[in-house]
Amino acid sequence: MAGHSQFKNIMYRKGAQDAKRARAFAKISRELMVAVKSGLPDPHSNPRLRTALASARAANMPKDNVDRAIKKALGGDDGVHYEEMRYEGYGPGGVAVIVESLTDNRNRTAAEVRSYFNKHGGNLGETGSVSFMFDRIGLIRFDSTKISFDKMFEAAVEAGADNVEEGEGSLDVTCAMEAFAEVRDKLSHDFGDPTEAKVIWRPLTTTPCDEGTAQTLLKLIDVLEDNEDVQNVYANFEMSDEVLQKLLA
Repeated sequence: MAGHSQFKNIMYRKGAQDAKRARAFAKISRELMVAVKSGLPDPHSNPRLRTALASARAANMPKDNVDRAIKKALGGDDGVHYEEMRYEGYGPGGVAVIVESLTDNRNRTAAEVRSYFNKHGGNLGETGSVSFMFDRIGLIRFDSTKISFDKMFEAAVEAGADNVEEGEGSLDVTCAMEAFAEVRDKLSHDFGDPTEAKVIWRPLTTTPCDEGTAQTLLKLIDVLEDNEDVQNVYANFEMSDEVLQKLLA
């Protein structure tokens, strides 16, 4: 097993879902605010806002929370400005890690991210230190219970996508970063809003992890994702089914 999605599956089984749900809502709220401030408040004219709203629905985020975030952004008087920052480094075992954040204090976030790497056998590097080991691609995810694979595959090919894969309850469409907006809009027109649509980092190669390394690495990713400023974490790790079963035991 390799990559970020498998880590999500592991963490889902670990419990503490209420706290994680609250953190997920906070991250979506932040994305909603940035989306509103970066474009028009009308989701039909603002693809980033439309995607954020789709993420909120997929996460079962209460409408009051959504409305509150949008109103706060429209108010413009909260004095909060979020910057998009990327941090790169190596985790335990030489695993490459990319951290994306939306922060209102880059010095605070950088210090916190650096401390997480240091405490978990890693090393935070400069921007560009590991991103060359990843591809930047578009990911558009749909609920597989509502759409057949064949229909999605045919539509995705016509829209200019590169591939469609079946996940756990999802159909994952991937495309070149340059084609992301066009593919997303065409598929949204055909099938409705996706549950997730964003540009991601996909590893070009993976680094195998033994049980000890995997355990420490997952702790690092866990604390990173628990940070309210962190939006996404990507890593090029790979673990065997045997190691995975031991971690889940």
